[in-house]
Amino acid sequence: MTDSRNGIGVRYATVLRTAWITPHMIRVVLGGDGLTGFAADAYTDHYVKLIFPPSGVDYPVPADLDAIKRELPRDQWPRLRTYTVRAWDAAARELTLDFVYHGDEGLAGPWAAAARPGDQVMFRGPGGAYAPDPTADWHLLVGDESALPAIGAALERLPHGAPARVFVEVSGPAEEQHLPTDGAAEILWVHRNGRSVGDALVEAVRAATFPDGDPHAFVHGEAYFVRELRRLLRGELLRVPKERLSISGYWRRGDDDESWRSAKPEWNRQVEAEEQTATVG
Repeated sequence: MTDSRNGIGVRYATVLRTAWITPHMIRVVLGGDGLTGFAADAYTDHYVKLIFPPSGVDYPVPADLDAIKRELPRDQWPRLRTYTVRAWDAAARELTLDFVYHGDEGLAGPWAAAARPGDQVMFRGPGGAYAPDPTADWHLLVGDESALPAIGAALERLPHGAPARVFVEVSGPAEEQHLPTDGAAEILWVHRNGRSVGDALVEAVRAATFPDGDPHAFVHGEAYFVRELRRLLRGELLRVPKERLSISGYWRRGDDDESWRSAKPEWNRQVEAEEQTATVG
C-alpha cells in the first residue's frame, strides 16, 4: 500500500517513528499526506479507528469500506480497532497513538510492536466528545491503561492551577508514565499486581477524599469497573450530575473490539436501566 489518498471516510497514514514508553506501552507517530485536513483539537478524548485487512487480503485504493462489505465475503472484511489520539501536531502533521502491548495477543498491539518507519495504515476518524470544562471547580480523571492516553491529553489541557484528582490503574510500577500538566493534579497510580482489572481502582476511588464544589469527571476503561464507578459517582459517593460525567467502557473482559461494539448498545441500556431503578428506589 503506497497511495496516501483518502478513501471514502478512510485515511492512509505512514509510520514516522515508534518508541516503547513503558514495558507494555508503545507510542506510534503517524504522518504523511493522508493527514492533510485532519483535525483533532476540539476534544481530549479524540479517537480514530485503525483498519486492518485480514492477512493476504488487499483492498482497492482508495478503500471504500461499505463496498468491501457489499462485495467481499465476511472473512475478508477488515477488523477495526479504536485508539485515542494521544497528541495531534497540526503544524508538523503528526498523529500520536499509544498502544497497550500484551505480547502476541490481540491485533493492534502486535502491529505496533512490529511497525517500522514507512509502514502504512488505514484509519477512520476522528470522533470525540470530552474536554475538561475550564469552569469546573475541580476535575476527576479515572481509568486503566486504555484510558491513559485520554487522561494524559486532558491533563495537558487543564487550566493553570485547576484542581484535579487522577486515578490510573496499571499492572505495576514499571507502567507509570510522566504526565505533564499545568493543573494542580494529585495523581495516584494504582498497581493491579495480578488482581482483576479495576478491583484496586474501584477501592482507591471509594476510599478517596474529594474537594467540595462542582466536578467535571472522566471515567473510562474496562466495562465492569466503569459500571461500578458510575454507580458510585452518580449515587452515594459524589452524586455527579449525568451531564458532568463522561463515562464509558472502552473494552470488556472476554470480548474483542468487534464483539464489544456489538454488545455495547445493549450493555449501555442495561446500565441506564439499573441507574433509573436505583434513582426511583
